[in-house]
Amino acid sequence: MSFGALHVARTGLDAQGFRMQVIANNLANVNTTGFKRDRASFETLSYQMMTQPGAPSSAENRYATGLNLGTGVALAGTARIDTQGSFATTGNGLDVAIDGAGYFQVQMPDGRIGYTRAGNFGRAADGTVVTSDGKPVQPQIQIPEDSTAVSIGADGTVSATTPDGTITELGRIEIARFANPAGLQAIGNNLLVETQASGAPQVGGAGEEGRGSLRGGMLEGSNVNVVEELVDMIETQRAYEVNSKMISATDEMMKNAAQTL
Repeated sequence: MSFGALHVARTGLDAQGFRMQVIANNLANVNTTGFKRDRASFETLSYQMMTQPGAPSSAENRYATGLNLGTGVALAGTARIDTQGSFATTGNGLDVAIDGAGYFQVQMPDGRIGYTRAGNFGRAADGTVVTSDGKPVQPQIQIPEDSTAVSIGADGTVSATTPDGTITELGRIEIARFANPAGLQAIGNNLLVETQASGAPQVGGAGEEGRGSLRGGMLEGSNVNVVEELVDMIETQRAYEVNSKMISATDEMMKNAAQTL
């Protein structure tokens, strides 16, 4: 029985360790553009059925509850919390934030499409609109070399102003949304990729069919609340300490039992 308690407490330590890692990642990305915080989800491990509920306890009676012994806890997954982050005005014409649901589309080096909420775009040497690390935004938009200003409308329309004051429409940034955005897989560099759980992307114009509108000259900040994360961190630390004490107490019980026997 004591060995079982040691195992259960060890699973508790592992679970709280994973949760602390999730919290640490949230806090590390508190200033990351478009970052969405994660939440650790846990599930019970299998139960040892000692007595089946309803099993005969005598010739005339049956057990009302039975006897089940849990074997601990495990990390079931991490859920991304897609609440809206705060907006910050930058004044940069190529900075853009999504107000509502949806993701920008980015072409990755392997040809796949990545999805991101980070709209801190820039201009490559050939005029292509790219992410901060040089990945082209899709659909691809080319800015003329002689453009003096660039602006992005709420519907995703990208316009450039020439030296003579002429405003030219260059293209339109489209937004992708998913039936289950929590099913997207994070791969780093602010990028997510499609999975079977997320479903296929539904691509279209900003502000259409439930997609968010765009805010040009602004960036969406992280939705991490530092106070909430610190409270979760303290709670996790306390839970870790309790499981550590459980191991110590169980070890002491086993030691006393060994000395007694």
